[in-house]
Amino acid sequence: MLYFQVDQTEEECTRMFHTSHCSQTEDLLLTCSSKKCSVCNKSFSRKDYLKTHLLMHSNDELFKCSVCNKSFSRKVYLKAHLLVHSNEKLFKCSVCNKSFSRKSDLKTHLLVHSNDKLFKCSFCNKSFSQKRYLNKHLLVHSNEKPFKCSVCNKSFSTKSDLKTHLLVHSNDKLFKCSVCNKSFSQKRYLNKHLLVHSNEKPFKCSVCNKSFSRKSDLKTHLLVHSNDKLFKCSVCNKSFSRKGDLKIHLLVHSNEKLFKCSVCNKSFCRKCDLKIHLLVHSNEKLFKCSVCNKLISRKSDLKTHLLVHSNEKLFKCSVCNKSFSQKRYLNKHLLVHSNEKPFICCICNKSFSQKRYLIKHLLLHTTEKLFK
Repeated sequence: MLYFQVDQTEEECTRMFHTSHCSQTEDLLLTCSSKKCSVCNKSFSRKDYLKTHLLMHSNDELFKCSVCNKSFSRKVYLKAHLLVHSNEKLFKCSVCNKSFSRKSDLKTHLLVHSNDKLFKCSFCNKSFSQKRYLNKHLLVHSNEKPFKCSVCNKSFSTKSDLKTHLLVHSNDKLFKCSVCNKSFSQKRYLNKHLLVHSNEKPFKCSVCNKSFSRKSDLKTHLLVHSNDKLFKCSVCNKSFSRKGDLKIHLLVHSNEKLFKCSVCNKSFCRKCDLKIHLLVHSNEKLFKCSVCNKLISRKSDLKTHLLVHSNEKLFKCSVCNKSFSQKRYLNKHLLVHSNEKPFICCICNKSFSQKRYLIKHLLLHTTEKLFK
């Protein structure tokens, strides 16, 4: 294989190319009766343009990069590639000042600031600013997942998704939060996390006016107001509006509890549940109630506690119209209207609809023993 250097003139390259007898390209030229490419039917105004174009269909990659040895069929492609190894970024975006080493990359980037989404998916009508994004999206509608992880065998439809996934198996967390020093494997996760330290919540729910710092969180929240529960459990037929919730639910039917507490050996099926549990063993109570100054170890518990100070009782019983501040209280109350009594006394077999009634009842047996 004959390679050319960047500093050679086009004339020298052409002379060397012809003397090297690149049979593939010459054969392609012989099949071309006009100035049209016999491979892809593209037409050209000049024969020399056709010659240059035919190199794309040839396996002869004559221009080699001196840095990484990558080869190219045309000198212009090599020149464009060399900018990757350079720190020069001469093309600046007029909107956000981001710089690029190539003009073509700047053009592509500018589509981000445009509302033109000309490439529409024929399956779900979702639109994209670039064809490559559409092509990537189309894989979602396909069951093809050709890219397999060598560690856990999980498959992905795109190479980029596999690359992103491989970071899960790596301990490299190069992106550190400047506020709390938490580290992340990807910059986008850091950017997502930084919203936690910000009070900005630009995404508002049109139904209940609840605000969110991220668009994805708003999308997730909107499912609460929807009756669409498309994900059904194959074990108990319980339905869920989100696939993630179904996955979490399925762990209930599994005896696998891989996450063990190092303090009391209690096991959990989810890592997040273990993290929440560990707060029980900690004296840290970082969340303070603004009304009564009570300190609470978990943010979710603080939210629940704040309902005590609120007169809002959004959860209404459909039988007696009694209202409750929390859904769990309503669920507890509904047992009153039901014949279900799941809490059974181990001494006399008496049944109760609520656990607290059982506990109260058990004291009777304790008192009996004391005065016997």
